Amino acid sequence: MPKLPAEAYAIIEGRHSDPFHYLGLHPEGGKSVVRAFLPEASNVEAVGEHGEVAKLDRVHDSGLFIGALPNGSKHYQLRAKFGNDVVEFEDAYRFPPILTDFDLYLLGEGTHQRLYDKLGAHPMRLEGIDGIGFVVLAPNARRVSVVGDFNFWDGRRHPMRVRGGGYWELFIPHAKAGNHYKFEIIGPHGHLLPLKSDPMAFASEVRPKTASIVFDEAHLPRPRPAPDGINALSAPMSIYEVHLGSWRRKNGDEWLTYRELAEQLPAYARDMGFTHLEFLPVSEHPFDGSWGYQPTGLYAPTSRFGTPEDFAALVDACHREGVGVLLDWVPGHFPDDPHGLGSFDGTSLYEHANPLQGRHLDWGTLIYNYGRTEVTNFLVSNALFWLERYAIDGLRVDAVASMLYLDYSRPPGAWIPNQYGGRENIEAINFLRRFNTELFARFPQATTAAEESTAWPQVSRPVEFGGLGFGYKWNMGWMHDTLNYISKDPIHRKHHHGEILFGLHYAFSENFILPLSHDEVVHGKRSILGRMPGDEWQRFANLRAYYSFMFGHPGKKLLFMGAEIAQSREWNHDQSLDWHLLEYKYHSGIQALIRDLNRLYRAVPALHQMDCEQAGFEWVITDDANRNVFAWLRKGFDEHARCLVIINFSPNVYRNYRVRVPFAGKWKEVFNSDSAHYGGTNVGNIGEVHAVDGKTPELRLTIPPLAAIFLVPES
Repeated sequence: MPKLPAEAYAIIEGRHSDPFHYLGLHPEGGKSVVRAFLPEASNVEAVGEHGEVAKLDRVHDSGLFIGALPNGSKHYQLRAKFGNDVVEFEDAYRFPPILTDFDLYLLGEGTHQRLYDKLGAHPMRLEGIDGIGFVVLAPNARRVSVVGDFNFWDGRRHPMRVRGGGYWELFIPHAKAGNHYKFEIIGPHGHLLPLKSDPMAFASEVRPKTASIVFDEAHLPRPRPAPDGINALSAPMSIYEVHLGSWRRKNGDEWLTYRELAEQLPAYARDMGFTHLEFLPVSEHPFDGSWGYQPTGLYAPTSRFGTPEDFAALVDACHREGVGVLLDWVPGHFPDDPHGLGSFDGTSLYEHANPLQGRHLDWGTLIYNYGRTEVTNFLVSNALFWLERYAIDGLRVDAVASMLYLDYSRPPGAWIPNQYGGRENIEAINFLRRFNTELFARFPQATTAAEESTAWPQVSRPVEFGGLGFGYKWNMGWMHDTLNYISKDPIHRKHHHGEILFGLHYAFSENFILPLSHDEVVHGKRSILGRMPGDEWQRFANLRAYYSFMFGHPGKKLLFMGAEIAQSREWNHDQSLDWHLLEYKYHSGIQALIRDLNRLYRAVPALHQMDCEQAGFEWVITDDANRNVFAWLRKGFDEHARCLVIINFSPNVYRNYRVRVPFAGKWKEVFNSDSAHYGGTNVGNIGEVHAVDGKTPELRLTIPPLAAIFLVPES
């Protein structure tokens, strides 16, 4: 065998960083020399564009073949014999680059808004040949190969070429949608890494398998849009938060598929009066017990419930029912599973190298390096991807507080201050501002919401005014204070009166969502019903009063699944909700109450039009701590759009209770949580009451026990 150059051995040993420089067709000495590396092939020929055939000599036992095409042919195919089979195929190393110079410029600048159109695996046609173009970022790798079921998972067969900025690419002819693949990477120190899933994969295998799957986006149906204005500050927003794997199950304990969910869940949400469904994270994740909050495939709807087309069908079904779709989105951290983003190219590419910056102590996960251009581009593009490809109506961003503070959940000395010596994560702040700015610029009808539990100012205020730019912020303080209050025995509530009042001191500092989320019904906190004191009747009456209080309070609403049927036990992600509870009147009464509260909230402008404005709220009774009574007015845009909300958090009936109102005349009792329809005692005002005329009109009311009543003036 002839003596081979070092470059040939780099190909043979699988460590060449630019295989196109050696493999494929190259003019040499007036000839068109073809080099091909085909392990296990016994004979190889090159077939020119006019049918001419040139035998390639085997120059190394590993499968390196070299020969010359006659007549200066530029296009050719390879014909190889493997055992008794003769196969004719295109040579991957004869095709031009995939990324353009402009792509590389935008990628280097970190401003490529459609990263998902370029990176990952894309069906394409090059020089008249169908195949798949693969592109991945691995700037510190020595070599990257595509491996899959199209090449025996052999990293020697399809090494990629590296382009500017460390983007590796390869067009593999005749690879197709449905192929499974990963990337085989040799790190900067020459070590072979665990096979890596594609960070940009649009589909993945069902866990515990971890291969990425080529998906042809041309076959992804575009869901119809949601109703106009569904996310507006002045619109009613009542969100039903759902974990898709445990809302309802079939055949004992099997998941519903996306399409089965599409047949049931949107219609249920519409019937219950919810305006939005919010899905716990649907991005691919390896561990069921993370509920999706430790994703490894940000661009792939989890394969647990079906294909990307199936997920699109679920979104379409929601929009068909007039229900918006929000996704929980997790740009704050990711797990360190070996097939994922951690140490992706043998270095800390997506995460910080220093564990004082790069690892969450609470969750054992890795933290994104928001100071790296490629990382923020990856995350911002992912946010835009869900809205463009799947017509998602908004993103709820998980764990924003952990992103904002460098010392989040860290002891003294276990964190690194910013450049000014402070605890604020300046790079994460800039990322969040960019994310919101680009999202609202591209999708002005969409919205974003922050799970942020601190006093960080202006979370839901525009970036141009110094805010973070979110559409909404979860009101975690309201949730903690009010759940603490309602869990007390009524006899002690007078000592906690301020926990109800306090939230209104800051209720309009942000655009708030009032969340009773999944986090409040796990880890020993009990269900919402489980927090209610007293005997059975009192527990359900307390729950009815508390939910009514929530719907009368300023702010958009969010309930986690199961709350609407008064689930008795904590949520378990491995089980269906306890739908059998609806056979019992108190549980079915709670469901009827939530249905009617949603309809009232949507029908009465005063209850939603000025949810986020101080002018939409006026206290009427704040000082009746001994009787545990609160009252306030909600206001709409029209001067006569008013709703009086009165809450009695005691088990006593109060008769002839005087409440001032702005208008004399008839006031209709449009809602009473003590109705027998909900399981109550039917104490109330027989549908209406007249305001006594005078200097200040007032109502004389019967206020039912552990209950809320809503009254509106007759127009």
